[in-house]
Amino acid sequence: MSTDDDRVAVDTGDVWPEDTDEDEGVVVNWFLSEGAGVEAGDDLCEFQVEKVSVDVPAPTDGAIDEIVLEEDDEFERGAVLAWIAPA
Repeated sequence: MSTDDDRVAVDTGDVWPEDTDEDEGVVVNWFLSEGAGVEAGDDLCEFQVEKVSVDVPAPTDGAIDEIVLEEDDEFERGAVLAWIAPA
Protein backbone atom coordinates (compact mmCIF):
# COMPACT_ATOMS: atom_id res chain seq x y z
CA MET A 1 0.00 0.00 0.00
CA SER A 2 1.57 3.28 -1.06
CA THR A 3 0.94 6.65 0.53
CA ASP A 4 1.15 10.29 -0.50
CA ASP A 5 1.36 12.52 2.58
CA ASP A 6 -1.70 11.38 4.52
CA ARG A 7 -3.47 9.72 1.57
CA VAL A 8 -3.51 6.02 0.76
CA ALA A 9 -3.34 4.76 -2.83
CA VAL A 10 -5.98 2.50 -4.33
CA ASP A 11 -4.07 0.41 -6.86
CA THR A 12 -4.44 -2.82 -8.79
CA GLY A 13 -1.37 -4.61 -7.47
CA ASP A 14 -3.05 -6.93 -4.95
CA VAL A 15 -6.15 -7.73 -7.02
CA TRP A 16 -4.63 -8.29 -10.47
CA PRO A 17 -5.79 -11.65 -11.89
CA GLU A 18 -3.05 -14.26 -11.44
CA ASP A 19 -4.07 -16.31 -14.46
CA THR A 20 -3.27 -13.65 -17.07
CA ASP A 21 -0.06 -12.49 -18.71
CA GLU A 22 -1.75 -9.23 -19.74
CA ASP A 23 -0.27 -6.07 -18.19
CA GLU A 24 -3.00 -3.61 -19.20
CA GLY A 25 -6.55 -3.13 -17.99
CA VAL A 26 -9.45 -0.71 -18.35
CA VAL A 27 -11.65 0.90 -15.69
CA VAL A 28 -15.21 -0.32 -16.27
CA ASN A 29 -17.22 1.33 -13.49
CA TRP A 30 -16.87 3.45 -10.37
CA PHE A 31 -19.35 2.46 -7.64
CA LEU A 32 -18.67 5.61 -5.58
CA SER A 33 -17.59 9.18 -6.35
CA GLU A 34 -15.04 11.60 -4.91
CA GLY A 35 -15.90 12.60 -1.36
CA ALA A 36 -17.76 9.37 -0.60
CA GLY A 37 -16.98 7.74 2.73
CA VAL A 38 -15.65 4.18 2.62
CA GLU A 39 -14.72 1.37 4.98
CA ALA A 40 -11.81 -0.97 4.35
CA GLY A 41 -12.99 -3.72 2.02
CA ASP A 42 -15.80 -1.73 0.38
CA ASP A 43 -15.81 -2.17 -3.40
CA LEU A 44 -14.79 1.10 -5.05
CA CYS A 45 -14.60 0.28 -8.73
CA GLU A 46 -14.39 -2.47 -11.30
CA PHE A 47 -11.73 -2.99 -13.94
CA GLN A 48 -11.32 -5.52 -16.70
CA VAL A 49 -8.28 -7.45 -17.91
CA GLU A 50 -8.86 -9.47 -21.04
CA LYS A 51 -12.33 -10.88 -20.25
CA VAL A 52 -11.92 -10.95 -16.46
CA SER A 53 -13.73 -8.34 -14.34
CA VAL A 54 -12.22 -7.45 -10.97
CA ASP A 55 -13.67 -5.39 -8.10
CA VAL A 56 -11.18 -3.16 -6.28
CA PRO A 57 -11.69 -2.85 -2.50
CA ALA A 58 -10.83 0.14 -0.35
CA PRO A 59 -7.53 -0.49 1.46
CA THR A 60 -8.53 1.61 4.48
CA ASP A 61 -11.38 3.53 6.11
CA GLY A 62 -11.76 7.14 4.97
CA ALA A 63 -13.10 9.14 2.03
CA ILE A 64 -12.27 9.05 -1.66
CA ASP A 65 -10.07 12.12 -2.03
CA GLU A 66 -9.23 11.85 -5.73
CA ILE A 67 -10.20 9.55 -8.59
CA VAL A 68 -7.15 9.37 -10.86
CA LEU A 69 -8.48 7.13 -13.64
CA GLU A 70 -12.01 7.55 -14.96
CA GLU A 71 -14.28 4.97 -16.57
CA ASP A 72 -12.91 3.67 -19.90
CA ASP A 73 -9.35 4.80 -19.03
CA GLU A 74 -6.67 2.22 -19.83
CA PHE A 75 -3.85 1.60 -17.36
CA GLU A 76 -0.91 -0.69 -16.61
CA ARG A 77 -0.73 -3.28 -13.83
CA GLY A 78 -0.14 -1.62 -10.45
CA ALA A 79 -1.50 1.79 -11.53
CA VAL A 80 -3.00 4.09 -8.90
CA LEU A 81 -6.74 4.33 -9.54
CA ALA A 82 -7.62 6.70 -6.69
CA TRP A 83 -6.46 8.20 -3.40
CA ILE A 84 -8.22 7.81 -0.05
CA ALA A 85 -7.90 10.29 2.79
CA PRO A 86 -7.97 8.10 5.94
CA ALA A 87 -10.65 8.74 8.55
